[in-house]
Amino acid sequence: MNEGSAQPGERTSRERRQHWLIALVLVVVIGAAGVVGVGRALDSNLDGVRRELSLTSVLSEPSDNFVNFLVVGSDSRAGADPNDPDYANVGGESDVQGRRSDTLMVVNVEKSTGIISLLSIPRDLWVTIGDSEDTERINVAYREGAAVVVRTVNRALGIPIHHYLEIDFQGFKDLVDAVGGVTVCVEHPTRDRNTGLYIKPGCKNLDGIESLAYARSRYFEEKIDGQWQIDGTSDIGRGKRQRLFMALLMQTAVNRTVSDPFRAGTVLRGATSALLVDERLDVLDFARTMRPAATGRLRRFALDTYGDTVRGNSVLRLADSAAPVLAFYSGSGPAPVPPE
Repeated sequence: MNEGSAQPGERTSRERRQHWLIALVLVVVIGAAGVVGVGRALDSNLDGVRRELSLTSVLSEPSDNFVNFLVVGSDSRAGADPNDPDYANVGGESDVQGRRSDTLMVVNVEKSTGIISLLSIPRDLWVTIGDSEDTERINVAYREGAAVVVRTVNRALGIPIHHYLEIDFQGFKDLVDAVGGVTVCVEHPTRDRNTGLYIKPGCKNLDGIESLAYARSRYFEEKIDGQWQIDGTSDIGRGKRQRLFMALLMQTAVNRTVSDPFRAGTVLRGATSALLVDERLDVLDFARTMRPAATGRLRRFALDTYGDTVRGNSVLRLADSAAPVLAFYSGSGPAPVPPE
């Protein structure tokens, strides 16, 4: 695998505060689907999901064999509470200039098997934005709206996007808390002084604030043989941890809501207030589609990339070795052996 990434020391202080979390939108409703009586009882909550009508013209037509969901996490701090314990690390609206997607992930579901495959898209990937000739990091596409994000991903990777889901920065912590947190295990003391992360060796159930610090971490350090060692892969390492966290949260959401059906309502109510989806997406059907994740029928992929410098900026470019993964996501090739 030919990978590269911008070095942590090359980021500005403002950029350091703009790396939050994988859009865990798909897990917050998983446990609700299939729980006895949840369907009609929660119809009113589903009606509250916001719809982005501009997406209809850019989304791909349905496929008989698979469906690709583009999951987007925005770096919005709108509504941030200065009294929150992590406000000093996360920041408020004044700390972010412009709208950016800080997390991009494509979730593929094979219709014949129900197997789910996760693909992270590095925010530093250098691409052509939308239908223009402008080149920028892929996360900049979000400034132009959801439709441009979809078109950018479609054009850059050559894969169809059938549905779109977005969650903003402030909605994340409440959603993690709604499912009761997520248990993460680490071998060594772990920290990120930029996000406020610290985990002792062993397993810990992370609440919303702690989960945000873990998944935002781009300056991830482990204390090995008495010395703190930083993960120098930046976006690559962060993407790997986010895919792991996604899998853990999927399983947690299903298992806890099945064992405690009353939690399903709390999860779904929190989700619908934070979601933005395309006009055609059936949220409850989507949740049912995601349920196999709890049984381990889930694969995690990364895009092979290499480092480059453009206009003085450290960026990532797509490597030729990414072709087999992209062929699978486009429906033109078999699933490669997952590296994770």
